[in-house]
Amino acid sequence: MKIIDARVIVTSPGRNFVTLKLITESGIHGIGDATLNGREMAVATYLEEHVVPALIGRDASRIEDTWQYLYRGAYWRRGPVTMSAISAVDMALWDIKAKAAGMPLYQLLGGKSRERVMTYAHCTGKDIDSCLEEVTRHVELGYKAVRVQAGVPGIRTIYGVAKREGERYEPADSELPAEHVWSTEKYLNHVPQLFAAVRERFGHELHLLHDVHHRLTPIEAARLGKAVEPYHLFWLEDCVPAENQESLRLIREHTTTPLAIGEVFNSIHDCREMIQNQWIDYIRIPLTHGGGITQLRRIADLASLYHVRTGFHGPTDLSPVCLGAAIHFDTWVPNFGIQEYMPHDPLTDSVFPHDYRFEDGHFLVGETPGHGVDIDEEAAARYPFKRASLPVNRLEDGTLWHW
Repeated sequence: MKIIDARVIVTSPGRNFVTLKLITESGIHGIGDATLNGREMAVATYLEEHVVPALIGRDASRIEDTWQYLYRGAYWRRGPVTMSAISAVDMALWDIKAKAAGMPLYQLLGGKSRERVMTYAHCTGKDIDSCLEEVTRHVELGYKAVRVQAGVPGIRTIYGVAKREGERYEPADSELPAEHVWSTEKYLNHVPQLFAAVRERFGHELHLLHDVHHRLTPIEAARLGKAVEPYHLFWLEDCVPAENQESLRLIREHTTTPLAIGEVFNSIHDCREMIQNQWIDYIRIPLTHGGGITQLRRIADLASLYHVRTGFHGPTDLSPVCLGAAIHFDTWVPNFGIQEYMPHDPLTDSVFPHDYRFEDGHFLVGETPGHGVDIDEEAAARYPFKRASLPVNRLEDGTLWHW
């Protein structure tokens, strides 16, 4: 079953997406997501110039061999651009293999480990009261888990909170990086108040999550983890930059708050030490950036040995192709934890028809052969690429800081 054609499709139906479509001699096609927020054209160019020519004529059924060919053959291994490209190829090949077998992807992976996939919603507000209103709204929609983020007094712009009420939060909000101001002390003083208010209103059965977005030092993260222990978080996410994996050791020694990390990782080597040393509880590498299904299976298997569960990144800058494949993976993987869910814009859904369903705070996997997501190329062509960049942070004294 040889690959005879491959297309790289860049489209912007509300968000920028990079999609790879592989077509075989039998007429079966597979779809993969290569979107890398703020680096879309870098990935698209790498795919078009280096990857696609190498795929034509290859056997689509040899997924492992193709993965190794692209990974080892690159010489400059890993890196977000290379691994996003490999992820898209891998996702498309698994889609083809499942379609050829006439079965949904989760069956090819090993069958169901659960009947439904628990998700968490994003609940944000300019202040604690408006955040509580969002929590109420999502609980009424059936969510059993919510991520809460609220504005911090004295900080004009805060991660996860829309600039205006009623708008969707969009971090890549300008052509070139916007500059935001950050105060660690104001943030640390305020966050425990947010969780106290949520628990007071909703009790302790609702799962609560929070994203620090890499902004603290290890000892500051340890202080936060200790401060929110009375509120029993499901997890505290990305509390430090993780280039130094041992940073998580210091945090772990000071708090029992569960820790999640990994959305910016792209290799098993980025998380190997923290998994083996049990410094984290959830690994968040998405299929689109972590080497696709082939490598995420290895990461999940490694994690399972150390009681670490999956909690895949699921923002709107990853297309429905990534989300659909992730739901199949989530349905199968034994050590599943939770799936992030930010609903895509209806325009995005119209470009990427899919068969997964959301119901009562959970995803229900589809039964269509493959991963169940396709792309309408005619619709995609109507929405050309628009350059958009993620912000940068500065401390109040002007020092550049982690965003």
